Amino acid sequence: MSSFRLCVIPARGGSKRIPGKNSKHFCGKPVIAYSIEAAQKSECFDRIIVSTDSEKIGALAREYGADVPFMRPAHIADDFTPTRPVIQHAIKEIEASGVAVSHVCCVYPTAPFIRAEDIRRGFEELLARKGDFAFSVTSFPYPVQRALSITPDTFTTMLWPEHAQSRSQDLTEAYHDAGQFYWGTVSAFLSDTPTFEGRSIPIILPRHRVQDLDTPEDWKRATVMYRTLMKEETE
Repeated sequence: MSSFRLCVIPARGGSKRIPGKNSKHFCGKPVIAYSIEAAQKSECFDRIIVSTDSEKIGALAREYGADVPFMRPAHIADDFTPTRPVIQHAIKEIEASGVAVSHVCCVYPTAPFIRAEDIRRGFEELLARKGDFAFSVTSFPYPVQRALSITPDTFTTMLWPEHAQSRSQDLTEAYHDAGQFYWGTVSAFLSDTPTFEGRSIPIILPRHRVQDLDTPEDWKRATVMYRTLMKEETE
């Protein structure tokens, strides 16, 4: 059976909290370039495409070696569109050209810590364990069972008060989506198969290589983390 592996990088033009986020420079180059280059270095893909509604992002994507075979329609390019419909649209566009895609990897465009070896590990695990999805996760630095919330009158309350006296070492370690890549079979992406449950395989990353880029504060923190990491790796 033939296998065609597609990488889809969803990168729309609009961003309210960080204007122009997907094309913004991060430590010397457009942040989307890190995702494109990691996908290329992984040597996992028959084709790497960027789904965007922005001519500027499209030009950057081509400059760094990705394809932009279509412009994303407006109805799946607003603030409220989740990722799954964007990936489904990309799959259908590529398959309409006569290609039978077997596996897809969604790589987020704002993931400068992403590494080719992690992408490869995700695909290897997906195949070996016959999963529906394989995606990057990292552990919470503090037990989530002892999390606090702030009440309307600005006092604190425990979300799970039954764990107020629990020792950290007695609590189950919790993980969260690292926001870097999501491997899946075409059938899983095109159906209602849950991304984070069932036959979904965690690819565990160290916390120092995970940082969301949703706010200006995130961006500053990621810049410091990235420069420190690069310095350590070159010493």
